Amino acid sequence: MAGQLSADEKFDLITRNLQEVLGEEKLKQILQEREVRVYWGTATTGKPHVAYFVPMSKIADFLKAGCEVTILFADLHAYLDNMKAPWELLELRVKYYEQVIKAMLESIGVPLEKLKFVKGTDYQLSREYTLDVYRLSSMVTEHDAKKAGAEVVKQVEHPLLSGLLYPGLQALDEEYLKVDAQFGGVDQRKIFTLAEKYLPSLGYAKRAHLMNPMVPGLTGAKMSSSEEESKIDLLDSKEDVKKKLKKAFCEPGNIQNNGVLSFVKYVLFPLHGDFCVKRDPKFGGDKVYTVFEEVEKDFAAELIHPGDLKASVEVALNKLMEPIRKKFETPELRKLTNSAYPDPSKNKSGGKGAKATKAGAGGGGEDDELAPSRLDIRVGKVVSVEKHPDADSLYLEKIDVGEQEPRTVVSGLVAYIAQEDLQDRMVLVLCNLKPQKMRGIESQAMLLCASIEGEPRRVEPLDPPEGSSPGERVFAEGHETGTPDDRLNPKKKVWEKLQVDLKVSDEFVAQWKDKRLMTKLGQITCKTLKGGNIS
Repeated sequence: MAGQLSADEKFDLITRNLQEVLGEEKLKQILQEREVRVYWGTATTGKPHVAYFVPMSKIADFLKAGCEVTILFADLHAYLDNMKAPWELLELRVKYYEQVIKAMLESIGVPLEKLKFVKGTDYQLSREYTLDVYRLSSMVTEHDAKKAGAEVVKQVEHPLLSGLLYPGLQALDEEYLKVDAQFGGVDQRKIFTLAEKYLPSLGYAKRAHLMNPMVPGLTGAKMSSSEEESKIDLLDSKEDVKKKLKKAFCEPGNIQNNGVLSFVKYVLFPLHGDFCVKRDPKFGGDKVYTVFEEVEKDFAAELIHPGDLKASVEVALNKLMEPIRKKFETPELRKLTNSAYPDPSKNKSGGKGAKATKAGAGGGGEDDELAPSRLDIRVGKVVSVEKHPDADSLYLEKIDVGEQEPRTVVSGLVAYIAQEDLQDRMVLVLCNLKPQKMRGIESQAMLLCASIEGEPRRVEPLDPPEGSSPGERVFAEGHETGTPDDRLNPKKKVWEKLQVDLKVSDEFVAQWKDKRLMTKLGQITCKTLKGGNIS
């Protein structure tokens, strides 16, 4: 196909669906003379998820346009990024990534023989590369390095020097892989501009940069390997896919931050050229769309129901995932998966009869039964507040927690808060308690507030970081990767045992056992109730 395309047609194929291109003229000039050499790198950290189909579909575009494509398994970067991948697991993670990325490419019909696969440490530990790292570090300021990695390197209170090296190494990769362009998400933009600024200072050419938009996750925010609720793992079962899609943020008529709709745009349409919305015959039956804009237009006009969109994406997604699941059913790849991503709840050093404990960074060795990740705490938005019809001391709140319908919350604490202070406010909601009827009305979740006993009792809702959206997951620092229970067993009193350690610090930060409560945007705070209990 590539031989039949003009230079302009190749350029259009290379750049379609991208959010931004730096160096367009350079690319056009190269295409007049020869094929473009491009690379895509992935740090071998958490397990790849379905959002990886977005760069995979672009790699398919690059190959159709005749590009020479290199895929870099950036193992050294995975270690430098606050040790997201422990040194002893680097080799296993690379093997896992290689197997799963190749399985993804095969599932969408990309011929592997046209690709070049490279491991970072195969050349990044060489004498020449190391000297260039030193040369670059003598030019790049601490400010520029930190700014470049702000959206990619994990941000912590006391950053390690390794995180400052990360952007420079990514810049050098362009020279050592001998490419014309680097491809990545728009979150990499600051690293790309750092490369454009500093590579010429080392005597190396400035490369072009191709940037994909960031696809929203299931909670409406960026899909992340470390945020369980935001992603569907490539090896998730059909049942897990159905369950996660059912919880996905997909508000009727809302086309902003809609991860389900974005998957249709950036994966299914580029791969198949059409999309079938499956509907009950009484609602018009199935409808095939050949242009994404028509899907978006009908969804915005509420002509496509969120449930039908989710069900249709579920069918398409399982079709893509099935070959990958099948490949990983072999004993060898099951063993590789378990070795590359060992269960952190298993205590390998414990003696006979020892309880399972949380190992690894931030685990603290607590009893697994009391892991705070078992709590499904989400950011919510209060839609309405009114008094309970049969109880003066109770209030009914409708709270949007990123699902199709708001949840009903019955609360007594709200009696201590002015109703006007709650309307449209962003709050924290515990979503996996067993629903219970309170004076005849079922409460489907719990509004979390800080409180201090006294006369009068003082109560205040907790504040998520500015810019938060309904449905975003809240986690205790160091417990980012655990999966919440579908429903907490009231007989085991998991919530009660965890709740006793939920407090507001002297710095007005919500904490569990001195670990900050966080979302991906930052910490949870309380305006005035220093030292308050959270319940």
